[in-house]
Amino acid sequence: MEFACKIADARLIVVLGHSGCSAVQGAVDGVELGRLTGLLQKIRPAIELAQQSGELARDEFVQRVAENNVDHVVREIRARSEVLDTMITERQIGIVGAMYSVQSGGIHFQDLFCE
Repeated sequence: MEFACKIADARLIVVLGHSGCSAVQGAVDGVELGRLTGLLQKIRPAIELAQQSGELARDEFVQRVAENNVDHVVREIRARSEVLDTMITERQIGIVGAMYSVQSGGIHFQDLFCE
């Protein structure tokens, strides 16, 4: 992403989640399987946040986790890359989270984040 934005002139980072995500479902279910275990653990902060929402039906809970994970990844990109964070702060690029609905084919974009 740093190369794409700083060198190749990409101007927007889109973090795109989707409904019915099997990786999110696996993380919610606590699946552990080789290298997949580490990947699913990265979704844990989104699960913990969704648990604070109170009782939700399973499908709603998985959807909330997926949405939370998009938000979390947007924040992590900024926290882990000084290059990208600076570019976002200086309005050289933007970053946005979005959710794709597998059922409808629609995409819901969150507010563009470029301080």
